[in-house]
Amino acid sequence: MHAPPAAGLFAMNSTYASLGTTVFELMSRLASEKGAVNLGQGFPEDDGPRDILEAAARATLEGSNQYPSMRGLPALREAVAAHYNAHHGLDLDWPREVTITSGATEAIAAALLAFIEPGDEVVLFEPLYDAYLPMVRRAGGVPRIVRLEPPHWRFERARIEAAFTSKTRAVVINTPLNPSASVMSRDEIELVAALCRKHNSICVSDEVWEHLLFDGAEHVSMLSALRDRTLKIGSAGKMFSLTGWKVGFACGAPELTELFAKAHQFLTFTTPPSLQRGVLHGLGKPPAYFDEMCAGFQRSRDRLKSALEGEGFATLPVRGAYFLSIDLAASGIAMGDEAFARHAIEHGVATIPFSAFYANPNSPAVVRLCFAKRDETLDRGAEALVKAKRALS
Repeated sequence: MHAPPAAGLFAMNSTYASLGTTVFELMSRLASEKGAVNLGQGFPEDDGPRDILEAAARATLEGSNQYPSMRGLPALREAVAAHYNAHHGLDLDWPREVTITSGATEAIAAALLAFIEPGDEVVLFEPLYDAYLPMVRRAGGVPRIVRLEPPHWRFERARIEAAFTSKTRAVVINTPLNPSASVMSRDEIELVAALCRKHNSICVSDEVWEHLLFDGAEHVSMLSALRDRTLKIGSAGKMFSLTGWKVGFACGAPELTELFAKAHQFLTFTTPPSLQRGVLHGLGKPPAYFDEMCAGFQRSRDRLKSALEGEGFATLPVRGAYFLSIDLAASGIAMGDEAFARHAIEHGVATIPFSAFYANPNSPAVVRLCFAKRDETLDRGAEALVKAKRALS
């Protein structure tokens, strides 16, 4: 008989072996252990609309629970195309240009696996959603990272032009951007589109926060500027406050969609049919639903912002998504973001340090808060942050 191999002798994939426990998991665990208010991990405290939940429940009990079409239920794909036509003026051929995915993160992974070869360069912008970098590396891509600067996180032409080379195969954008809560302007969208055309590159456009816009901000889809070279990704979880459902949409020209679908079929293959039918019901909601959703989140943003600024915290602008960030230095706090996050949780509130969203050192001393919470939760979180700040005096 052969003895089992000693621990540590297995060759593991270096991309994943090098990753530690995510700060999101760490802060949520600490919040649970210490009974702290969790303003860290980004999900709503309340579930989505009851009618959508009931539609999914009926579909589970009364409909088929076997494999649906790999590309998604035809009725849902058609509804996605109609939704984006109504809300963003996009003209999509749903049989050839819309795929339903198991969440937006799966869609991003499938896109990168489909579009890049080992050695291809991929332009990314930091701060960046933490999944992008390991996904690019796992697909064999070489990241070219452009840093955006607070407080407005604008795209600077010279920096972006320098990041594109003859090896640039793809660029990943996120608008509204998590964690910065900034929204790309039409000029910035056009700049990236022009560089993609010049360098024969594809844009993977993460637009999951497209319906969460504040103070009159406008969402401009990259599909409107770069129709034949963009894969637009959306999220029912963000639209309907059902993040655990993991139902996403990938929309792009037929040539991109065909290749994308081949990668998708070997990741999750398909998405639960009952959840797809629930989302189909949700997409039938009138425009007023989305207006009211935005108004509710904006009210929550303003409540948390007012409570913090009234106690001397400096916050950064929030134009989209449901995240409010504290500029520690401007708030008179001489600590790094990770140190302050650990300090704050000892005083009863979990936050996310911005360094978690950076690939390179010297990230700004900023912490992110999620305001998709009930009023009492926001009030308790603000009180805990005030205690944490006062304890430093």
